Amino acid sequence: MLRTSRLTLAQLWWPRVGVQPDLARVVLGSLFVALCAQISIPLRPVPITGQTLGVLLVGALLGRRLGALALLAYLGEGLVGLPVFAGGTSAWSPSSVPGVPVIIGPTAGYLIGFVPAAFLVGWLAEHGWDRRVLSAAAAMALGNVVIYVLGLAGLARFVPPASLLPLGLLPFLPGDALKIALAAAVLPGAWALTPGRREEGSAERAQGGPPQR
Repeated sequence: MLRTSRLTLAQLWWPRVGVQPDLARVVLGSLFVALCAQISIPLRPVPITGQTLGVLLVGALLGRRLGALALLAYLGEGLVGLPVFAGGTSAWSPSSVPGVPVIIGPTAGYLIGFVPAAFLVGWLAEHGWDRRVLSAAAAMALGNVVIYVLGLAGLARFVPPASLLPLGLLPFLPGDALKIALAAAVLPGAWALTPGRREEGSAERAQGGPPQR
């Protein structure tokens, strides 16, 4: 049975409530993913990047609602021309396919998949999955599955079926396993460094602000 909703790490570390703090969390989350995207190994048609680690951590830290909004903001930054995608590209930069911009190119499905992946990992974090190593790893793995499914669906428009998994999945498995292991260590470790907070509150209580003394 899943536990009832709890506070996320970001809600505990930064308990301010209201539109402005939420907006700040969303912007900071989107910028963190943009920073992770610059850790990139150029492969064609899909590069290896640190984006997925950023996506999953943002979802776990911010929760389902703000995590998904942070990734929507990230996509929005790319759409207005900011160089936030892998290799300092924007949505309108040339993709690996001549004449096709990034936003509708081979990596478009992966980018779109970031939003539901962050939502799912955030929802699982709100139910305590980020507080133990094994459940945190499972949450990260499920988030990766969402990204893979949508990413491969988009990539299938550009490569033959026989090349889909060799180009769009297999090269990323070792790196993603490392990212999952890192996140599965970092998140429970952060909870362990938050004394007396492991079982504190609920998501609804967070919306009403920190307890008054």
